[in-house]
Amino acid sequence: MSQSRQPHTDAYSLILEAIDIGVYKPGDRLVESELAERFGVSRTPIREALQRLETQSLLERDGRSLIVASLDHNQMAELYVVRRELEGLAARLAAQHATEEEIKVLREMVTADDALVDDPSALSRANRRFHEQIHLASHNRYLVQQLDLVHRTMALMATTSLAARGRGEIAQSEHKGIVDAIEARDEDRAQKALREHISIAFMTRLQQDANKRERS
Repeated sequence: MSQSRQPHTDAYSLILEAIDIGVYKPGDRLVESELAERFGVSRTPIREALQRLETQSLLERDGRSLIVASLDHNQMAELYVVRRELEGLAARLAAQHATEEEIKVLREMVTADDALVDDPSALSRANRRFHEQIHLASHNRYLVQQLDLVHRTMALMATTSLAARGRGEIAQSEHKGIVDAIEARDEDRAQKALREHISIAFMTRLQQDANKRERS
């Protein structure tokens, strides 16, 4: 049994993080008693957290059980359409509002992430941090909230497009271009660069899925 007990309000974020980092993958069954034991909380906040995650479509029913949801082709396409537009807007607003310090952090992130191109899992986590930093640099709380939900839903994809051969290096180059545009305060170029970055990621994922179907 866990020696410490987390506050009730943490149950949701604990389960969400576990899904996000791949502890629980699409199709995995979530059991109240097991989650309560793992996270050291009572079953009531776990139950409430599961209900909230189901409402957000991050979990789905499989008979009487709750499992981590998965995205079909149409859902993935819809998600990427929304992500492309919202991310592009975030880059545009970042070009307007980002502070010198925020731009410096973005630049440092890109430089540090170059060392991760051969580790898709680590690069995927770094990629999320990079995008979240752009979201924050937009200085628009409502946009940040919507993008947070989009990125949570991205966790329902079992693989990362960054695992495709050569994609890590290309994505890093795209990140550099995005930061260049933000630093230049070029709103149109920043928005276009981020939208194209998401489009290429989507095409890469589609190719991954096609290859997987061919092998099966």
